[in-house]
Amino acid sequence: MTSKFLRCLTLTAFTFSLAAMAQTGSPSAALPAAPSAAVPSTTGPMATSAGGTNVEQAIFASNEGQRDFDALSKKLEPKQNELKGLNDEVDNLKKQLNTQGEKLNEQARATLVKQIEQKQKSLERAVQDARDDAQNQQNEIAQRILQKMAPLLVKYAGDNGFGVIIDTSNPWPNGPVLWAGPSVDITKPVVEAYNVQSGVPAPARPVTAPKPTGAATKPAVPPAAKPQGAQPPK
Repeated sequence: MTSKFLRCLTLTAFTFSLAAMAQTGSPSAALPAAPSAAVPSTTGPMATSAGGTNVEQAIFASNEGQRDFDALSKKLEPKQNELKGLNDEVDNLKKQLNTQGEKLNEQARATLVKQIEQKQKSLERAVQDARDDAQNQQNEIAQRILQKMAPLLVKYAGDNGFGVIIDTSNPWPNGPVLWAGPSVDITKPVVEAYNVQSGVPAPARPVTAPKPTGAATKPAVPPAAKPQGAQPPK
């Protein structure tokens, strides 16, 4: 199962700010594979219906997921501020080149261009490292929660006579599910059951979980995080 983790929760602003600084496309991370679980016996007339669950949403909508991803977002704030400072340095140098470039002699202009190129490369490396670290930590949280949620999901399916459960995290054509009506969606009861099992209380403030359908939408990047000015000439 694959999914764009970076569209969810408060980590969205951080990861897309990184993408804007590095001037690269939006990153994506693979949703961890569900662990194997003993499938209960579902033989008989009741075990014929199909259910759908948005595994991604279930992870993030759970109290444990909201708590842990919110904590990770706060943990990443210092790195975001550090990268913003580096990005501002590059922006200021580019503005300097744009406003003063024609007034500088050839040597001074070449020195400024080289400085911009070096700082831009350093920023891009730092952004990539931060992005990889953020994705790894997100995957670790998701994998941990999924390891505990999968057996509960299997038990719920068996207890309620489902013959098959389909993951609806990725809508068609990126996923196999062309359409699934709300009547077959069991994400909410699974999340509620998991919250009871985990014992983690609901967060003090609500956290918006990712939508189960539709393409990921990039949120607006804070103006301060957008690189400005012309690129240095090659």
